[in-house]
Amino acid sequence: MKKNLTISGLLLIIATLILKFSGLLRDMVLAYYFGDSSEASAYLVAFILPNIFILFFTTGMKNSFVPSYILAAKNDNSQHHFSQVLRVTTLFGIAVTIIGITLSPIILPLMYPDFNIDTIRLTITVATIFFVSITFAAMNSVYEAYLDAESRYSISVFSQTIVITSSILSALLFSDQLGVYAFAYGYLVGAILSFIMKKLFFIPKKSHTIIGKLDKNEIKPFVLVFIPVAITVMVGQVNLIIDTIFAGHFAEQAVSYINYAKNIVHFPQAIIGVTIGTIIFPVLSKAVANNDEHQFNRSVEKGLILTLFLLLPAIAGMMILMKELIEVIYQRGAFTAGATTATATVAYYYVGSVLFFSLQNTINKAFYAKQNGHIILRISIFSVFLNIGLNFLFIYLLESYIGIPLASSVMAVVYFVLNIIVYQKTENLLNWPYLMKSTGKILLALGIMIAIVLFAGTFLKELNPIINIMITSIIGAIVYLTSSFILKIDVFSDVVKRFTKRSVQAK
Repeated sequence: MKKNLTISGLLLIIATLILKFSGLLRDMVLAYYFGDSSEASAYLVAFILPNIFILFFTTGMKNSFVPSYILAAKNDNSQHHFSQVLRVTTLFGIAVTIIGITLSPIILPLMYPDFNIDTIRLTITVATIFFVSITFAAMNSVYEAYLDAESRYSISVFSQTIVITSSILSALLFSDQLGVYAFAYGYLVGAILSFIMKKLFFIPKKSHTIIGKLDKNEIKPFVLVFIPVAITVMVGQVNLIIDTIFAGHFAEQAVSYINYAKNIVHFPQAIIGVTIGTIIFPVLSKAVANNDEHQFNRSVEKGLILTLFLLLPAIAGMMILMKELIEVIYQRGAFTAGATTATATVAYYYVGSVLFFSLQNTINKAFYAKQNGHIILRISIFSVFLNIGLNFLFIYLLESYIGIPLASSVMAVVYFVLNIIVYQKTENLLNWPYLMKSTGKILLALGIMIAIVLFAGTFLKELNPIINIMITSIIGAIVYLTSSFILKIDVFSDVVKRFTKRSVQAK
């Protein structure tokens, strides 16, 4: 069992890396062809509104379907439950598609009144194409949640890569003819192909039926869990919309800087935070099903410490090499050196949101595993209004769009602290002596790494950016892992012990 979980985890990490690098590659292609132009801003803005509902289905479904399916399987009701969830989700997806296409021409001009007429028309058309894809995204979300429930994480993640890859290929082949429309059409084709692939090759035929009557008694309990969870998931995207609306009141390029910076800074979170959350979620759900509170609490604590252990050095490395990273990733074609400097400046202020949203991911999984997502819904809604207020405050004080990422980082800190307080009161008390001791060791190892990397950087700054990044990363990794071994950080020691044990057994 442990061996299978380790293999599944390794495959998930590989698949997640491929998915996130493909997403980064898509941004690189967009930056190459369109830079910080109005066309790039139109595409980025057009994707945000449909993506609210895409995340509503994908992430919301995984966080609600996995525990409900595991419970249904335990009661020999998995086939019926799977079928009912797929049917109602498909109908909901069709409804969102129709409503989105109808309202986009009304809503988008109101959201971005400072966009010129050509840019807003482009935004509406691109958004319409994305809304068509939501029906397929809804069905894909159920299939991917099923694969997660069956611990086939890598297949679930890989199927998402098809969508992004299709978007990239479409842009490379047709950008000259279609402009930014090529990205949207590629996304739609990818969503259809991803659904067909899962349906034909990875989802057992007898596991469900798409066509059939709806069972209200089966659907209602699931929907009551799904809706608050999905709305909570949407909050992150709603906050991004808030960021772009505020950015839209500056130059149109500000929207591009905000999106490029956010995507690159949140790259470690997308890999580390999401991977840990995905692996830990079925473990938490099974602990709940077996009424094993000790295993549940221990898994939450390990998830938090593992997130800190992996994420903090990644964040520190990005802070030190931010401009070089953005130069290597984006600065070519239509993306100028000036755009690199502007994007890097924005990126520094987004760092706080990366750390605390990643930690929050583990806390969310704990609530979702107990089907208590509604508990954090109020805090999530409060965070939206807090973000709006902080945007007004920091933009007024700084007189710049730099206030936008700063508002997101401050909001993330408040959001995490409030959720920890609520978790302590409603769920279980965390083992704070263990958490503080482990965090202290991690911070000490991190401090040693930063000091040595900064010292080495004085000799590396004149090198080619790619060589600088590679050498700095290697030095940082060696120093951090060595310090972690000496300090006996338990999450690292566990990995070393398992590796040593397997090496001995292999001999």
